[in-house]
Amino acid sequence: MALLRRALLNAHRVLNSSTIANRTTTIFRPQYGCVSRFSSTNINNTRPLDIDLSTEESKRRLFNRLLYRSKQRGFLELDLVLGKWVEEHIYSMDENGIKALVHVLDLENPNLWKWLTGQEQPPEAVSDNPVFSAVQEKVLKNLNNHSAPETRATLGQPWVRGWDDIKKGRDSPITGNQ
Repeated sequence: MALLRRALLNAHRVLNSSTIANRTTTIFRPQYGCVSRFSSTNINNTRPLDIDLSTEESKRRLFNRLLYRSKQRGFLELDLVLGKWVEEHIYSMDENGIKALVHVLDLENPNLWKWLTGQEQPPEAVSDNPVFSAVQEKVLKNLNNHSAPETRATLGQPWVRGWDDIKKGRDSPITGNQ
């Protein structure tokens, strides 16, 4: 019931705010059954996202929402990587850093994971993002420290897990990661 009430209040707020020309309007995009309050644009698509860091209460709410979004993406690997990174760095970020973080959180999970792990080259707009660069640097450092290069995908190639249950010959060892 509370979710329905919140959705109706948000719809009312959008309808009322979109009647004034050149005013920033929040666009609510569904994300895994919830509503994202951080994807905003101007009616003319010219002004960036406005972030309120004026009071401690608004900062606390914003940080908690961003922490939740980074830890509850529905993609376990990203939940762990992004959640840990955001938890360590969010309190030292300025407004531009938070905008960059919101941009990273708006990216699709499969693409973001491929870009972070080096399976695919990210678009220039994403690779220029300072938050993405910092998270990618941490991921690649961990990959280099904890996994052999031959077990990782090369750029442009899909990541093959290496499982193979077929024996090559009589009493031959099973190939793969078993």
